[in-house]
Amino acid sequence: MFSLLRPYPSPLASRNGIDLDFPLLAGCLALLGLGLVMITSASSEVAAAQAGNPLYYMIRHLIYLVIGIVSCGVVLMIPMATWQRFGGMLLIAAFVVLIMVLIPGIGREVNGSLRWIGFGLFNVQPSELAKVFVVIYLAGYLVRRQDEVRHSWMGFFKPFIVLLPLAGLLLREPDFGATVVMMGAAAAMLFLGGVGLFRFVLMVVVAVGAVFVLVQTQEYRMQRLITFTDPWADQFGSGYQLTQALIAFGRGGWFGLGLGNSIQKQFYLPEAHTDFVFAVLAEELGLVGALATVGLFLFVCIRGLYIGYWAEQAKQYFSAYVAYGLSMLWIGQFLINIGVNVGLLPTKGLTLPFLSYGGSSLIICCVSMALLLRIEWERRTLLVDEEVEFTEEDFADVR
Repeated sequence: MFSLLRPYPSPLASRNGIDLDFPLLAGCLALLGLGLVMITSASSEVAAAQAGNPLYYMIRHLIYLVIGIVSCGVVLMIPMATWQRFGGMLLIAAFVVLIMVLIPGIGREVNGSLRWIGFGLFNVQPSELAKVFVVIYLAGYLVRRQDEVRHSWMGFFKPFIVLLPLAGLLLREPDFGATVVMMGAAAAMLFLGGVGLFRFVLMVVVAVGAVFVLVQTQEYRMQRLITFTDPWADQFGSGYQLTQALIAFGRGGWFGLGLGNSIQKQFYLPEAHTDFVFAVLAEELGLVGALATVGLFLFVCIRGLYIGYWAEQAKQYFSAYVAYGLSMLWIGQFLINIGVNVGLLPTKGLTLPFLSYGGSSLIICCVSMALLLRIEWERRTLLVDEEVEFTEEDFADVR
């Protein structure tokens, strides 16, 4: 693979040596480092009880982190034009992996959900791959059908012919949170791609109606919604997880109990190192640490949106839409996970990007970071796609 990629210039082997966007790289590395520290702290008690080694989950997380960094290096060497060329094949791959996870004997059930494909000691979560593949495909569609998307209803509805079956496969797992994030990112990409405001508002109304219907059709979703509004009504039953998370926030105060001193992680708060790692962080680092973490997330997400904006200004439209989509995936998961932790949203099985324990999520976050770094580098060095022609109006500001 590396011999095939070697002829292409990359930010790892440019004229200036390693040429990466330092602000984005520093922000993501800071989140990865913080995630490793918090996983070590939040999982120590559970790991000691389950595996006899308090560092068990930390070691596994470190292995995932190494795989993610290696994957990041490989993706940095792949031109964005290659991703655009294979967008259709990636979409087919998304369908294949989401179908595979539903096949008995291939998919692995954890906590009542069939979301993983088992490979020995490791599990792969296909929904993480599917979300990125959908972003890449939809970015290519917006470039190919730009005028049609902006000016006709058919161009606007065509992507949903593909997205709705994918959403149906995700709901079969069931993975309602991933479905919301994927569809939200797709809607944001369509809006940024130039869809008219009326059609966009109509799409939002239909989406809200669909969410309402889905909640009504499944009793457990309705129960989660009722519990979320008043978790203390059944604090030792369906509201247990949320009430324990809120207790963690209350214990943290302004400056926290200190790193490693969380009480809630000692078998009070379920999934303390996965979905609710932010609650443990708030308990140990306090409100100041939690807000600093939120600020770091906002910086990384906004930087990703700016990278998309700069690529669009350079007329690299495919790269711009990919950057927008990846940033929206991060923003969606970040908002939902934080909202669940603080009790603003019903409980959902979504990880916190860069921080939560989970190999698939961590590796895909590293791959997404690499795509954004590649987009920013191509915008600075390659300037513009070969198919775009300049006119005198493009240089009006220069004159």
